[in-house]
Amino acid sequence: MYSFMEKKELPNNIEGDVKPKASGPSIRISGFSHKIFGIIKFILGICLLPFVYSLTSAFLDEFGLIQSSLQNYFCAGVISLLVIYLFVWEPAVIYAKGHKILELIFNFFKPLVRVAPYVLPIYTILLFIAYELLSLTVKSDWLLEYFIFLLGFSISMHLIFSAKSIRAKKSDFLKANYIFGFALIYIINIMLLSFFLNLIFKEFSFVNFFNTSFQSAKNIFRDVFRQLFSA
Repeated sequence: MYSFMEKKELPNNIEGDVKPKASGPSIRISGFSHKIFGIIKFILGICLLPFVYSLTSAFLDEFGLIQSSLQNYFCAGVISLLVIYLFVWEPAVIYAKGHKILELIFNFFKPLVRVAPYVLPIYTILLFIAYELLSLTVKSDWLLEYFIFLLGFSISMHLIFSAKSIRAKKSDFLKANYIFGFALIYIINIMLLSFFLNLIFKEFSFVNFFNTSFQSAKNIFRDVFRQLFSA
């Protein structure tokens, strides 16, 4: 009986001794690598901020060339979303349905399923496609006015909820995921929006927008470099 109990207890003792030794170093290594990766993303996120500024400035310059009444419709769409979001209702359900649409589209490639819903403004893309199709048969100013209003509404909704989703993620060391992720999302969305406006308005030039924003970002990096390393 004694020998049987000894043999029965032996595996429990071994299991108790082995588990801490195996998991301890792996947890420490995992935590260390997570912090290193977080620092890298934080640095990359800071490097993207000049592009955020330059793209915004270049976009506003090109957008200012469009008819002022249409600019007002776009701004009205942005303001309407902010008022609804802050004081009436958070359209999170609408945003989530857009996620599901993109998950179905990119279901063939799993990495894109995780990234695409945050990066691509699905409603803005669908609106642009719908406008291009309707404009082939409907020749009216109200169609463009409604489209511009909904364009401002949809792009601001995507940016707000994408930022909220990234910010809500736990264990974000130095807020690296938020800074890097949202900066990248913002850059892609502004470039995509500028491309759409270039196809609709002859006054809006995507080439000028891109060249101006690139030159502005280049000047910012040059000035920062001179301040840091000048004798």
